[in-house]
Amino acid sequence: MPKKRKKTPLSDEEQLLLFQQKLLADEEMAKKKERLLSQFLKDKLAKEEHNSALNLNKINTQWRTVLREVKTKELHKDIEILSQTFERVVDCKDSVIKSLAKDLAEAEEQYAHALRSHLHSIDQLLALQRRRLSLLEESYSMELEALTKEFETERKMINDQHEKEIHYLQDVFMAMEQNYIDTEYESKLEFQSMWDDLKNKNLEEKHFLRLQLENIVEDLWRRFQEALKNYTDATEDRKIAFETLKVKDEKSSKEIEAQMKKIQKLQDAIVVLKGKIMVHSRESEDQNQYVRNNKELVLIQLRKLKAQRTQARGVSQENLVKLTLESNATLKALRNSVDKGEKILKLAEICRKYETEEEKVLPFYSSILTPEEQAEIEETNPEELTEELAKVMLDYTGMENFWKRYNKVKLEQLSLQHRRAQLLEINCKLREMLKQYLDGISVSDEVLSQLNPLLIVNHRSNLPQPLSTPMAQPSGKQKPITYNIIEAAHVIPHTL
Repeated sequence: MPKKRKKTPLSDEEQLLLFQQKLLADEEMAKKKERLLSQFLKDKLAKEEHNSALNLNKINTQWRTVLREVKTKELHKDIEILSQTFERVVDCKDSVIKSLAKDLAEAEEQYAHALRSHLHSIDQLLALQRRRLSLLEESYSMELEALTKEFETERKMINDQHEKEIHYLQDVFMAMEQNYIDTEYESKLEFQSMWDDLKNKNLEEKHFLRLQLENIVEDLWRRFQEALKNYTDATEDRKIAFETLKVKDEKSSKEIEAQMKKIQKLQDAIVVLKGKIMVHSRESEDQNQYVRNNKELVLIQLRKLKAQRTQARGVSQENLVKLTLESNATLKALRNSVDKGEKILKLAEICRKYETEEEKVLPFYSSILTPEEQAEIEETNPEELTEELAKVMLDYTGMENFWKRYNKVKLEQLSLQHRRAQLLEINCKLREMLKQYLDGISVSDEVLSQLNPLLIVNHRSNLPQPLSTPMAQPSGKQKPITYNIIEAAHVIPHTL
């Protein structure tokens, strides 16, 4: 048998190396175990995700089938309700159409009645206008006759006065002619005497100057003969005309002598007529003065009538202006009311699209007050109905349905505002809770410095309990509280 080898003691360095090798081997084994464990966990997590996806698909398919069944039932019920509401609406529309047809027939009767009354009033106005025109024509004819008579009388008076003035002027002309003849005779005598004197002087001067001017006269005679010859040649036609005019002048002088004799006779007759004219002129002046006074009175009355006519025309013009202004104002007010009505109808058509089925079926709700509450209101507000108050209430009876719908919409608006405030408060609280939850599952210096809501000590948590705001049900029962549950398999992929 071989002998056993004795173990040699190891040095310190060798022992240190062995110890390091062991540590390295242990570390490798630990790393291998960690790798295997992580691989196992990853495989398990992948299987869990696959299984969760399959389960989620199965749940979704089953949930969809359940939802389809529920939705079909709800749709069947909605269809039944809609059919009933449609029948009711059709009945309502039929009744409305009948009432509108009745109103249309009544309106047509009222229009026919109004048209008849309008035509009757127009006939009356035409008859009144014809009578007025006939009266105006009669007054015009009477005034025209009066004016024609006045014009004829004035014309006759003017003609008489004109004839009188013509006779007076003729008398004056005859007197002036006589004076002219006398002055002419005297002037002729004076002229003859002066002519004789001058003739004697001229003869003396002529005799004295004849000697001096013989030569000049001969020269001038020669020139004069030449000029005379030229003049006779040029004025032969005028000479013939002068002869004819001279003959006419002789005839007219004979006629003037005959007329002078007639004028003398007429002057004697004029003297006789002047006396008569003076008497008649005095009488005519009195008559003219009376006529002038009457004319002045008539002119004064005419001015008064014209002033009254202008005043009446101004008043009628002012009334017409006021009437036009008031009619324009009423037309503007009616146009504004029509525009407002059209706007209200358009808004009603737009709001009708947003009405619910219940509002379409029952647009006007009955009073929600009990008889006892109504009696209490009447006792608290005792008011005696007077005639004026009753008339006002009758005027506003057609607005009851409008105020009902308006009050209903106002109450719904207030309830929705209240509900919105509650939901905003709940949303804020839920946001705070979600923030606390997210802070609890996250790791940061800020989160670690505060209380952790997910830390449970002695079965107590820092997370506040969710507040429920149960709605008041008409039967007195509270609505059950619902909780949202999220699976861990759905949360892990979002947190890793």
